[in-house]
Amino acid sequence: MSVPLSSPQGRGILLASVVGSGMAFLDSTVVNVALPAIGRSLQADLAGLQWTLDAYLLTLCAFLLVGGSLGDRLGRKPMFELGVLGFAVASLLCALSPGILALSLARGLQGLAAALLVPLSLALVRAGIQPGDQGAALGLWTGLSGVTSAAGPLVGGWLVEVVGWQAIFFLNLPLAAVALWSARRFLPDTTRATESKPLDFAGAVTGALAVGGTTFALIEGPAHGWDPVALLAAVVGGVSLAIFLRVERRPEAMMPLSLFRSPVFAAANGVTLLLYAALGCALFLLMLELQLGMGFPPVSAGLSLVPATVLMLVLSPLSGRWGQAHGARWPMALGSVVAGAGFVAFLLLRPGAGWPAVLPGAVLLGLGLSLAVAPLTTAVLDAVAAEQAGIASGVNNAVARLAGLLGVAAVPWAAGLAMLGRQADPERLTAGFHRATLLCAGLCLLAAIASAAWVPGRPTGAPVGESA
Repeated sequence: MSVPLSSPQGRGILLASVVGSGMAFLDSTVVNVALPAIGRSLQADLAGLQWTLDAYLLTLCAFLLVGGSLGDRLGRKPMFELGVLGFAVASLLCALSPGILALSLARGLQGLAAALLVPLSLALVRAGIQPGDQGAALGLWTGLSGVTSAAGPLVGGWLVEVVGWQAIFFLNLPLAAVALWSARRFLPDTTRATESKPLDFAGAVTGALAVGGTTFALIEGPAHGWDPVALLAAVVGGVSLAIFLRVERRPEAMMPLSLFRSPVFAAANGVTLLLYAALGCALFLLMLELQLGMGFPPVSAGLSLVPATVLMLVLSPLSGRWGQAHGARWPMALGSVVAGAGFVAFLLLRPGAGWPAVLPGAVLLGLGLSLAVAPLTTAVLDAVAAEQAGIASGVNNAVARLAGLLGVAAVPWAAGLAMLGRQADPERLTAGFHRATLLCAGLCLLAAIASAAWVPGRPTGAPVGESA
């Protein structure tokens, strides 16, 4: 039974949801700042640092849609609590990791737990708060989640500089305690679904093998040579992808391929893939360039993207409303171009440059994403029937995670950075970073072309609350 947001239980439901999902959102941004320190401490090369990010994204992406289904079938409260406990244990293993392999495996466990937390946190708000307060509750959830993501680089930089990189993972333990306490005290007990389609474990496993094999080949092949293991991983990835596409034609598919028959849905997810691949790779390399190439301390590196985050928090709701009134095509196209210009502006970064050199790129990137992201979400939801909005949003979320994973895996290789060793030469790192930013700008240009060609230029008519 739903309760008012103003009631103690309503506030407790929101607290559990925000803190639970906040751990996952925080970890998706805070780890980037710690990568140079992790590399020095664990003697990791670029490939090891890529796995530190991609191991998390791999399991999160593969099981994100399954996580929501488990909550529907087995109860949202117990599955949410399991996700919180799992994330806490995995975070402890991350902090205690003696080497980069152990850290990557622990990060994969974090991703599995996050696959429960991310979809269930919002579902708990939707199910537990009465309909009249849904708008305010979702607005608070979105705003507080945004603040969590925004604080990640700054908090992470300070912890790395003052305490050490392990502190970014120990930070999750008190957060998990708050989330678990509020969940046990305030979340209502939910019954299992009486009727539900079977869980698509076959799709999750084949999808994970497809993405995992491809990612392994893209990271390990260029870095350590195309030995039989890397070649086998590429073959496993390709075969698993073919099986996944076959499996997802079934009625119980977690990612119904029939959704992609809509040209607008396919185009919007294509734009998502391009934009988030560019963003994921650029942020990964930017933190390395600022600290290893330019000599920034971790706190200064974390502060560098605050202008972009603030612009997104302030302007995204405005662009979402404009897109609903006038159509999503041109905000998405223009935003992609401006974001691409931001990546080009990162060419100003080089050894010896100061913090002002980061500002033009950060501002342009924030403006571009502010223009594009909210209308993009609206375009995805408007491309399908109302009863498919939940699965469409979940698919788009999974595509965004997949894009970040592939961007981190592929673009450094394409930019000639795959062989970067444990002791990175600042000049070589900067040259590769510049090539990578130009590749990311090219991805943004393709996103702009796709938006202009296939996204409708008419008002969507979607409810205002959906784009948040």
